[in-house]
Amino acid sequence: MFIKKFNPLVLRDFNFYCKSRQFSKVFSRALSTSHIKFNSKQDFVVKSPLKSLVYPDCSIDQYVWADIDKWSNKIAIVDGITDRSITYSELRDQCRALAVRLQTSLNLQPNDTIALCIPNSIEFPIVALGGCEAGMIITTINPVYTSDEISRQLIDSGAKILFGEASMSNVLKEAVQKSKMAIKVIYTTSSPGDAIPADGIRFDELINTQSLDLTSLKEVVRDCNSVTFLPYSSGTTGLNKGVMLSHKNIISNSIAMRNKEVGVTHDSIGDYQDVVPCVLPFFHIYGLVVTLLSKLAQGCKIITLPKFHPDTFLNAMEKYQGNVLHLVPPIIIFFNSYDKIRQEHTKSVEYVLCGAAPLGPGDMEKFLKIAPRTQYIQAYGLTEASPVTHAMSKTSRNYASVGNPIYDTESKIVDIEDSEFRGLGPNKTGEILVRGPQVMLGYLNNEKATKETLTADGWLRTGDIGHHDENGDFYITDRLKELIKVKGFQVAPAELEEILRMHPEITDAAVIGIPNAATGELPRAFVVARKDSSVNEKNVQDFVAQKVSEFKRLAGGVEFVDSIPKNATGKILRRELKKRYV
Repeated sequence: MFIKKFNPLVLRDFNFYCKSRQFSKVFSRALSTSHIKFNSKQDFVVKSPLKSLVYPDCSIDQYVWADIDKWSNKIAIVDGITDRSITYSELRDQCRALAVRLQTSLNLQPNDTIALCIPNSIEFPIVALGGCEAGMIITTINPVYTSDEISRQLIDSGAKILFGEASMSNVLKEAVQKSKMAIKVIYTTSSPGDAIPADGIRFDELINTQSLDLTSLKEVVRDCNSVTFLPYSSGTTGLNKGVMLSHKNIISNSIAMRNKEVGVTHDSIGDYQDVVPCVLPFFHIYGLVVTLLSKLAQGCKIITLPKFHPDTFLNAMEKYQGNVLHLVPPIIIFFNSYDKIRQEHTKSVEYVLCGAAPLGPGDMEKFLKIAPRTQYIQAYGLTEASPVTHAMSKTSRNYASVGNPIYDTESKIVDIEDSEFRGLGPNKTGEILVRGPQVMLGYLNNEKATKETLTADGWLRTGDIGHHDENGDFYITDRLKELIKVKGFQVAPAELEEILRMHPEITDAAVIGIPNAATGELPRAFVVARKDSSVNEKNVQDFVAQKVSEFKRLAGGVEFVDSIPKNATGKILRRELKKRYV
């Protein structure tokens, strides 16, 4: 009761009020009843208010298949373009067949790395789970990468096998040649008769279950804390690095997504089966864990879409009546101004889970007018945390927040100049740190980056800026490396971008800082105007100037562009825009 009545201003000035030992003891007892923790180093830590969970000591494939007998005859995956489908029992057998042939025909050894470079499809989970069952490490690669980009990841990860589509065989062969490694390429095809390169291996042959003893798989002893997936991330700085994620890392997040306080899907029971359209790429950690692996473990029906195209997505929604969507802000923002979307496209949607980048309350409220029966949940995470660390509760309507830390996770805000990483009190802005069972083991072959990102006591530096309130709700305001400094003041690009999108003639926007001798930096906007719009630079600058302090105004100018560069999960690639001013 005491902690609920205590003024949050007192929390921030704790040293002033805590001069008497008696008061200190009383206050410490009060804090121990809250999920905001305080220790002797004046370190504010927000612990998860949710109950602790039990995590099995098993591999990912064992976790996914644990309850398959309950839904073995249900549809596991449907290709949202061709309507091709596969049941859970078929999926299970094909995964096992691939695992057997990885060990025998391809002669791979436990902990060898295989590279998976295909878009969302039925084949993707077969490789992911089959490789896992054979004891492999799986590195996922963006299928739109150039041969140079693919080659760099092949070299860094030490991949022995590369899975890719036959349609991109030229790029894949170039990538292997540039790597100068003896890498075999296995090709998936749209149909069994499609041609593949003469030196390639046909994927269909590796998953054929006829005349194959599925029990012949060599048993592999796997530690649940060993590396199993190796996605790549730029982290807070630098080039892409291999993020070493263990079985336990990913299983902990999958179990969190299955529990009622955070999860938005249910285990399949009887005739009930959640339908989950998946447009977020599986090669990215959000798509891999949140929309694919965790949902297969529940017997959901997965609708795969290889890329986001509005009409294809809406057609799949209407045809398959998806009831759970996992989206990113750019998709929501797009649909807010897309004239073809109708309520019959969204009438089946019960939940929308949004992550990967901040979404302002204004953008969210526009979307809820399109899907009025939908419950919206905002979550936060990163590749290095497998990925989810924070999520709104399903009863919360605080849409500006990403919620509390999830199960067995704690988080804090630290001053970006504080080398001791001491947690700040409520409503203080700084870098967000997290600690929990989902935090990565480290970066592959990069001890320096690992030490810069993981503290000695296990805290993960996210590189994101935000704060928490007195209730332990966290708010993400921007990326640490993307903050704009104007005369010493910090300007968050995300704040200005949301304001720009409120302009009736602007559909998308990005803001960066450009060098300026007098101020250090100035905010510059890149905007996508509606077709036939007459908006000009001064209109935009005046619109923003009415809503922000002087140092946040677009003194660096406004540039009109056809599109904003973004990565596969919707994060703005500000570095691409900054290249113009380096």
